[in-house]
Amino acid sequence: MNPLQKTSCWLAQHAGFPARRLPEAAERLLCLAALAAEAEDSAATGPKLFERRVGAQTASQRAHAMRRSRVHFKSDNSAKV
Repeated sequence: MNPLQKTSCWLAQHAGFPARRLPEAAERLLCLAALAAEAEDSAATGPKLFERRVGAQTASQRAHAMRRSRVHFKSDNSAKV
């Protein structure tokens, strides 16, 4: 069921919908709250857009930095042949 169907079922059970209706503003707020809750749930359970820390990437960057630190050394050019 989509969120608006759930809301109409709730209105039918608790508010006597469609024989009796709530004020228009109250119905609008209920519908918006249902849509917002659905969006929040789908955002929480949906696919993540990015990972904060990826173990393999962090290890790779650390190893790369260590290799670079070993390669860069001061060369002494004073002893020319």
